[in-house]
Amino acid sequence: MARKQSEYLASLLADEPAEAPATPPAAEERPRSERARGTTLLGRESALARVASGEVRQVTQLLLDPARVRIWPGNARAYAHLSEENCRELIDSLIAEGGQKVPAVVRRIEGDPDHDYEVIAGTRRHWSISWLRAHSYPELQFVAQVANLDDEAAFRLADLENRARKDVSDLERARNYAEALKTHYGNHLTRMAERLKVSKGWLSKMLRVAALPDAVIAAFASPADVALKPGYALAQALDDRTQAKAIVAVAGQLAKQQAARRAAGDLPFPAAEVTRRLLDAPKALRETAQPFVWTTPHGRPGLSVQSANRQGVTIRLHAGSGADTEQLVEALREALAQLEREGRGLQR
Repeated sequence: MARKQSEYLASLLADEPAEAPATPPAAEERPRSERARGTTLLGRESALARVASGEVRQVTQLLLDPARVRIWPGNARAYAHLSEENCRELIDSLIAEGGQKVPAVVRRIEGDPDHDYEVIAGTRRHWSISWLRAHSYPELQFVAQVANLDDEAAFRLADLENRARKDVSDLERARNYAEALKTHYGNHLTRMAERLKVSKGWLSKMLRVAALPDAVIAAFASPADVALKPGYALAQALDDRTQAKAIVAVAGQLAKQQAARRAAGDLPFPAAEVTRRLLDAPKALRETAQPFVWTTPHGRPGLSVQSANRQGVTIRLHAGSGADTEQLVEALREALAQLEREGRGLQR
């Protein structure tokens, strides 16, 4: 963990200043071994005295049954998406080391008869220990450090841990941020950025990605494929109603194609290809759009669409078609309906 992040983590878990080292006795007064022993004893006595006085808080590590520990819902990591496959490296490490060496961070809970604690940081460790206990390692226990944190501090701690995790997707974090913005920061983006120690611009982009509709997310093989940069580009394109209709339409087609490929055992479309096809959807729709021309039963043109853009729709009524008013009104309805289907209607 980087030094800046390490200091940030320390500030979340403890407010106390670092303990000052005990002042060693003069070098000439005692032999070296005795000086070292005396310094150690003085330091220990000083530390114990500060703990007893309440000046320093003791850090308690517990060995817990993971079944009695639930996952805090404010964490970005989707616990349901964890599996033996994506936790394999951690599982192998726990087996090799004979258990968990790095404690998780939990807090005590009340009013839940089935659980005593909830995990703030260490979701993968909790899942992996639970899996190992069910697969030939029942003696393993969940090692945790108990912290007294409110929800906002718990969110910041969980976010700090997740920043360095590649298996927490940008979309998961973005949606976690969007929820936290309302829950912990009263929709004040600047305050949230300051508390998380991130730039306001970066956080704003993450929140835009969080707002991507599920219909667009479904075009990807997995929500984890939605990264910040392409996701932000999609969010910007969706601001235009005309482009949005085209993108959602193509997303629906891609979602069906992805499902068919999975059913056939084929590899899904990669994220880069999905993003490209979604961003190209408005252009592709314009290129394939057929000009609307309504003709009379005698084969004469009666009504046609001359143009459809942001300024409006231009309709031409052809002279000498022989169509009456009711026929032309019905033709106009057909023309407007087609434009709406193509994302070029008046309601964009």
